[in-house]
Amino acid sequence: MTQIVAELPSSASISTGISGPDAAASCNPLRIILWGTYDLGKPRTRILRDGLAEIGVKVTEIHADVWSSDADKSQLSRLRMTLRLLRIILAYPALIYRYLRAPEHDLVIVPYLGQFDVIVLWPFAKLRGRPVVLDLFLSLYDTVVNDRKMVKPDTLVARCLKAVERLSCRAADRVFLDTQTHANRIAELFGLDAGKVDAVPVGAEPGAFANVAPRRPHDGPTRILFYGQLIPLHGVETILRAALSDHGRQYHWHIIGSGQDQSHVTDALATGDASHVTWDRWVPYEDLAAAIEQADICLGVFGTSEKAASVVPNKVYQSLFAKRSVITRDTPAIHEVFAQPDPALHLVPAADPAAILNAIAALEAEGFPAMHPKQLEGAQPAQIAESLRAKIAPLVKRT
Repeated sequence: MTQIVAELPSSASISTGISGPDAAASCNPLRIILWGTYDLGKPRTRILRDGLAEIGVKVTEIHADVWSSDADKSQLSRLRMTLRLLRIILAYPALIYRYLRAPEHDLVIVPYLGQFDVIVLWPFAKLRGRPVVLDLFLSLYDTVVNDRKMVKPDTLVARCLKAVERLSCRAADRVFLDTQTHANRIAELFGLDAGKVDAVPVGAEPGAFANVAPRRPHDGPTRILFYGQLIPLHGVETILRAALSDHGRQYHWHIIGSGQDQSHVTDALATGDASHVTWDRWVPYEDLAAAIEQADICLGVFGTSEKAASVVPNKVYQSLFAKRSVITRDTPAIHEVFAQPDPALHLVPAADPAAILNAIAALEAEGFPAMHPKQLEGAQPAQIAESLRAKIAPLVKRT
């Protein structure tokens, strides 16, 4: 177990929007502690951390690394999950000790995966008089029970999970999801006040993705790329139905990933009549940009669940940053994030392979357009951090 306390300094000043006696304090950098066993393998957490530092927030990390080797936690065996939970429990005394000795700060953020962390931290943050923000990002109950259907809702496990998440949300002063559509859904699911739950977009780490070369004309079929953990939300079965149709066989399909629904890919490739489909079970995160560079079109999500309708995943932002056309499900969340129509983004109904094929043909006819950069301005880490800072400013009271 690694314990980390790191500061990411910056000389920039901020304005918190506070008036009255606290106005003078707003000339000083906001001081935030990131606390817990959060998962730095998720771009979400890195984007928030790095974006806050970029805009001049003083960020102190108090972190125990528990999840770095587990990309898809739902695939952990019962033994490995038990060991992870034991590591979390054993990490808490040191994390609490470090927090109580931490320098003065204005606010604590508990990043994803923080449902247990925020419950443990709550009394100690109150002892120091500091507000606590939970970046829920996604609900474990909603994911495991409603979206992936791995546990039935009337079981003891489901009831306990829901109770823990409800308690964690109530322990926090503010709870953040990735879209307002998602935030509203979680507020309703756990009976939370609408004003307590808010949204900060996922965005993408532009770095390697923004540096992907524009699409180059090439010989041979159009190249279609999907990457992800092959969970029900992604709708990989729909992608395969499109790929294995008579019309879909004229394209080359590249699928990257493994997970709950990988049996659909295994069964499809076992037919011996899918030479136009390539499946890589795993590609390092840093190599995804190279895979996108070889693609003409990237795919988002096509699942039928309410969660699938509520989120805009990293892969959509990453592919658009990489100047690739994207096809994904038409949802309230996608319209919330990309309010202005753009020819690079084709939206289709859920679980509709024919619509995916029609969208491919339309993008071919349009010359595989890239999204206008202005549409992506709010998806940069600094802009995401600015949005977060503005939304947590009312919680901050300088002493």
